[in-house]
Amino acid sequence: MTVLTIKPAQACRYDQISLGEIMLRLDPGEGRIHTARQFRAWEGGGEYNVARGLRRCFGLRSAVVTAFADNPVGRLIEDFILQGGVDTSLIRWVPYDGIGRSVRNGLNFTERGFGIRGAVGVSDRGLTAASQLKKSEIDWETIFSTLGARWFHTGGIFAALSETTPDVVEEAMIAAKKAGTMISYDLNYRPSLWKNIGGKEKAQEVNKRLASYVDVMIGNEEDFTACLGFEVEGVDDTLSELNIGGFKKMIERAVKTYPNFKVVATTLRTVKTATINDWGAICWANGTVYEATYRENLEILDRVGGGDSFASGLIYGLLTYNDAQKAVEYGAAHGALAMTTPGDTSMSTLKEVEKLVAGGGARVDR
Repeated sequence: MTVLTIKPAQACRYDQISLGEIMLRLDPGEGRIHTARQFRAWEGGGEYNVARGLRRCFGLRSAVVTAFADNPVGRLIEDFILQGGVDTSLIRWVPYDGIGRSVRNGLNFTERGFGIRGAVGVSDRGLTAASQLKKSEIDWETIFSTLGARWFHTGGIFAALSETTPDVVEEAMIAAKKAGTMISYDLNYRPSLWKNIGGKEKAQEVNKRLASYVDVMIGNEEDFTACLGFEVEGVDDTLSELNIGGFKKMIERAVKTYPNFKVVATTLRTVKTATINDWGAICWANGTVYEATYRENLEILDRVGGGDSFASGLIYGLLTYNDAQKAVEYGAAHGALAMTTPGDTSMSTLKEVEKLVAGGGARVDR
């Protein structure tokens, strides 16, 4: 059964465009941030990670809309983006003042966690160029109606960056909707971003407004509760157990409240330790809930970006097959593989994802 009405590839320059902030991730490897003597550098950002996964793993034409301070740090992040194959022509470059008093590029220190020690993220993103984006600074009409994109993705991280970014998201969604572009949104609730600008109340005000434009809504149990006010029955605060029935009931309430939702998808993660999680996903479409293969005791090297890789696999499945069952399987498999490698972004290949979707294991490929 067809799930979505998607523009043909030949009618668009891009298969997918993401709007979001991209930071320089500094990773102490197996160590801790506060005792590190060296860091490995990566790029990363919730919305961008989706575009990169779609380009690097799935081979689609993707681009990113963001802004950087024009200095060597910004150009380093650009170089990482170029290595991932994502189109950089829509990036806005802002003159740098030499100090970072008026504009700068974001840094994200992230340690992976191990066993009983959870992952830790410390963001340094005040006054970033992306957070200062304002309505009317991006020519969305040209992007969606002239150049063309089959899919637009953004999310709650970018929307939480400042008082102006929700208006940028809404402006982009209106232009995308007018052009017939599919819109996906990952709620991606981050308490640290919202706490000084109104907390959960502000998060719900912003996300409820933006939700009315969304075709494909993505999030986990905390996201739907904090951002849209939908409680998930049978889920405890420690996430030691998951109640899939509770998620299904929540999704039913969500689609009644927002009849524009054509697909609702959520990852299912049981956190046993930082390195052992149970992992799965479900996807609602056309009144039916589809479940991905549930992977118990999944071993994890770096969990950051797993949800973004789920989103890119889900979008690939919908763009390529327009099939909800395939989409949720591709999303869950891609997310699982992404958590076996360091960094925010996927290092997987389409062949590896398809092998896992088909039930393949971890035997050596020779």
